[in-house]
Amino acid sequence: MHPTQASRQHQQKRIQTHQSNADINGFYRLLSSDLLADEISELSPEHRERIYPPTKTLSMFLTQAMSADRSCQNVVNQAVLQRVISDQNRASTHTGAYCKARQKLPLAMVSQLTRFLGQWVSKQTPEHWNWNGRSVRLVDGTTVTLPDTEANQESFPQSSGQKPGLGFPICRIVGITCLSSGVVLNAAMGRCCGKGSNEQSLLRSIQDTFEVGDIVMGDAYFATYFFIAAMQARGVDIVMEQHGSRKLSTDFRKGQRIGTRDHLIQLNKPKKRPDWMSEEQYLTAPVALRIRELKTGGKILVTTLTDPKTYSKEDFKQFYKQRWHIELDIRNIKETLGMNILSCKSPELAIKEVWVYLLAYNLIRLMMAQSALHSDLMPRQISFKHCLQLWRCYLQICRAFDDKQLYELFMLMSEQRVGNRSGRIEPRAVKRRPKPFPLLTKPRHEARADVRKNGHPKKLK
Repeated sequence: MHPTQASRQHQQKRIQTHQSNADINGFYRLLSSDLLADEISELSPEHRERIYPPTKTLSMFLTQAMSADRSCQNVVNQAVLQRVISDQNRASTHTGAYCKARQKLPLAMVSQLTRFLGQWVSKQTPEHWNWNGRSVRLVDGTTVTLPDTEANQESFPQSSGQKPGLGFPICRIVGITCLSSGVVLNAAMGRCCGKGSNEQSLLRSIQDTFEVGDIVMGDAYFATYFFIAAMQARGVDIVMEQHGSRKLSTDFRKGQRIGTRDHLIQLNKPKKRPDWMSEEQYLTAPVALRIRELKTGGKILVTTLTDPKTYSKEDFKQFYKQRWHIELDIRNIKETLGMNILSCKSPELAIKEVWVYLLAYNLIRLMMAQSALHSDLMPRQISFKHCLQLWRCYLQICRAFDDKQLYELFMLMSEQRVGNRSGRIEPRAVKRRPKPFPLLTKPRHEARADVRKNGHPKKLK
């Protein structure tokens, strides 16, 4: 059938519409901007000129991670269409070349680029964004699930309480974020069970991220003796909830009293050396620590900020409420961006996929920081999801980075403000009922065999 002029025009219009919905070039332009160009050129490996060079592959990986359809076929189709419309040589729609390019993409390139962007944004923050002029770092952990493949199960085994074939590989992640800007400064990934798989071990592996003068805020799980000692040795202060093992023995009648339920105490070094610590490290650790312990807002806090005139109990009460921000940051990464369930079937690519999500998150946070500066706001006052939606719309409409258009984009980003979230209490329960399907209690191939033999049950339990 020979196409008519009208049918060709309709076909071209459909192609242009599809191309306008793709945002690969948007990430490519953002990664090629002046801020990141030098860093990317240093991190990029030596490569021949191909259809999918490292920067292009990374931008496609970003697009893939943030799309509703995260299949490799979808992102390759977008890239091929863009080449056709821009009068370049037509490439194949097969995904093999892109998958190989994604495997060759160095993990160090993605992770170092994420850390570089986070550190850069954090260092550019105005002083009035910080707490008492000091940078605050939030720490917390979370988990994500991976596809149930043998390789993933070997590297990130499922929960020991689940039968084989019924669970999914679980990866534990501990991250460090900036309180003022919200960017991710560093992260560590590991197994969810076994030796060295807890959040404390992962945090120790990235504690070099903290710099002199920083304040580290976390929950009670991280307030251990040797972590506090390590932070004091680096010139870093901590504000955390009292560790669970010491809560019951807290007695405000002891120590040096500096206020109502506020005193200075001495923590003695544990007599037993932890398994992860060498004999030399244990011997060089201080024999005692002098810290401040206070009760405020219904919580017992420990801190190395011991001057009550500079840091009052009321200051700590309002300050520690901001620890909730890292819970919101994790929700933005896992739920809003979609990192909760990974899609890569090998552990190496899965770790790379996590860093791609963190890079995408930092790119959005960069634009939020710029929007806050233009609008004289704090970045935490701006809605993350609103900014993400506007950025996606901008990529669909605009073909180039125009200074005037970007300024208007930042102004639009600052219009939607979040409410005052401090002290919010929500039940850990969901209202919507799940569908009335029973849980899978045996491996899928056995369940299929039962259906073939006996048919589907007449009534779902």
